[in-house]
Amino acid sequence: MPPPPTAALSSSSSLCLFPLSSYSSPKKTQLGFCPSFPFTRLTNFTPTRRLMTCSAVSIEKETLISHRPHTFLRETDGLDDGSVRSRFQRMIMEVQDSVCGALEAVDGAGKFKEDAWTRPGGGGGISRVLQDGDVFEKAGVNISVVYGVMPPEAYRAAKANVTDQKSGPVPFFAAGISSVLHPKNPFAPTLHFNYRYFETDAPKDAPGAPRQWWFGGGTDLTPSYIFEEDVKHFHSHRDERRGLGGIFFDDLNDYDQEMLLSFATECANSVVPAYIPIVEKRKNTPFTESHKAWQQLRRGRYIEFNLVYDRGTTFGLKTGGRIESILVSLPLTARWEYDHKPEEGSEEWKLLDACMNPNEWI
Repeated sequence: MPPPPTAALSSSSSLCLFPLSSYSSPKKTQLGFCPSFPFTRLTNFTPTRRLMTCSAVSIEKETLISHRPHTFLRETDGLDDGSVRSRFQRMIMEVQDSVCGALEAVDGAGKFKEDAWTRPGGGGGISRVLQDGDVFEKAGVNISVVYGVMPPEAYRAAKANVTDQKSGPVPFFAAGISSVLHPKNPFAPTLHFNYRYFETDAPKDAPGAPRQWWFGGGTDLTPSYIFEEDVKHFHSHRDERRGLGGIFFDDLNDYDQEMLLSFATECANSVVPAYIPIVEKRKNTPFTESHKAWQQLRRGRYIEFNLVYDRGTTFGLKTGGRIESILVSLPLTARWEYDHKPEEGSEEWKLLDACMNPNEWI
């Protein structure tokens, strides 16, 4: 039996699923929780060092299609054969439907626009975006099921501890769901989640990497103002963190595959009950222009994290990924002020302090 899971800091928020699922963690990490949970935190976080070695990798251009297909899997994958690939695809499609349905219900006016796309090398995805609704300024929920071939240097970037140094292209399969939700009300928090499954296809005696698989994902909360009851509810399901933590795991393959598929499914299905009640509670809270200005400043910091530090976003932009899918994670509006510092002891200062000095919320 493997040792108990350890903890990791959640940092990825890109909606560019292929780069995110392939290049999300430079270090081998196991199932864990963000620092706001009472677990040990991993250190030596290096978000961009390995990225630069992959900047020349080319991602195939996507082609929009007129309707969403029943499956993105190849016939050789077995469309409904009970494989992990087929069940994970079915899970992310169902979660996309349930999350979008819950978001439209709480918004009351906004509706998701859907774009389906395919890749020449295989697979495709479905991008859904709701913007400028009554409750949500921007909400994106994307799924992706893709396969193809990546060069060995890309494989070495995708896997933290690569012991097989064989040269040659590496066939791969990657599937995932990713979402970022930005409410209008400053007292309703932003939410990010993504869950993904990755395989390398090469047989053991092939020139490329051996056949391997792993799961990754997480859900994290990023409020502009702290309501401790909201943060506790959520967690029961520059030297600062992007938000107030959540669950995060990557390169997870040391446990039974069936158990990990169930775990990823349970995590994805927990998004709606963990988040929607908070939005329902805060969506109509009265706010002032000052509250809105602080939210806009926090959105500016959120964008900074996405475009400067997030490996999935940066890799997608450097390798020709679908820009509309990559940047869905950004809010419609944001604000930057030079050297802004909230007054010590204010509600704004308390949020910043919690981002810089994580709490054990439960």
